[in-house]
Amino acid sequence: MGNENGEWIMRGLSWDDPYRIRTWEELVNWINEVGFLPLFANEVTGFSVEEHVFAGHWWTGSAKEDPWEWREIIARSRKTAYGKFFDKKAGFISLKWLPFFANARRSGYDFDAKWADGLADRREKAIMDFYLSEEDSGDLLWKTDQILSTDLKKMAGFGKTGAKNYSGIVTRLQMELYLVTVDFRRRTNKRGEEYGMPVSVMLPPESVWGYDLLTSAYHESPEQSRQRIYDRVRELYPAADEKAAERILF
Repeated sequence: MGNENGEWIMRGLSWDDPYRIRTWEELVNWINEVGFLPLFANEVTGFSVEEHVFAGHWWTGSAKEDPWEWREIIARSRKTAYGKFFDKKAGFISLKWLPFFANARRSGYDFDAKWADGLADRREKAIMDFYLSEEDSGDLLWKTDQILSTDLKKMAGFGKTGAKNYSGIVTRLQMELYLVTVDFRRRTNKRGEEYGMPVSVMLPPESVWGYDLLTSAYHESPEQSRQRIYDRVRELYPAADEKAAERILF
């Protein structure tokens, strides 16, 4: 998505291009094939959902054709991870590659260990406390309570008279793979009626796909995982600018 003379221009394939992705199921298959993919076009040509769908279908509201609607369906399906993973912008990571991203982005730290070592922000802790609890045995339990992000903001003490930069903190937690988006829901009023735009629902990936999967790349160093991810992009997009690729990935 680019801005030309003040107008936002969507990149994409023509409607009759045989290589155009036509359904959300096809998109999931392609994400699984390439491994990970930003939602919108970026400095690495071809490395996005946007460049492989029909530009005219965006924001039509059609669950059948609109890639903006597909992101909600895919997040809800949990067939891949969805969140702000690429340069603080939205994208998808296949379950095969998710452990390598978790290892690389977390530098080998589960969130509780990051907090114990003094490496986590108190505002991060305030948010993650709603998802993590400690059992009598001392083991961590990842909750599956699904909280609207607008409600979480208030519950974690953010707002006009509270902590600041909720959006930035939540984005950081997604970039570090401590949270992923698993659904979008509209808010409800006192009469139970839905209103407004859909709001994201987040969970720790461990509560969605299990701790064993998320930590299955912990046997290698974070540097090895980062190199693995970078090499995959270089394999798929050999003409990509090295610095641009690193900026998007890390």
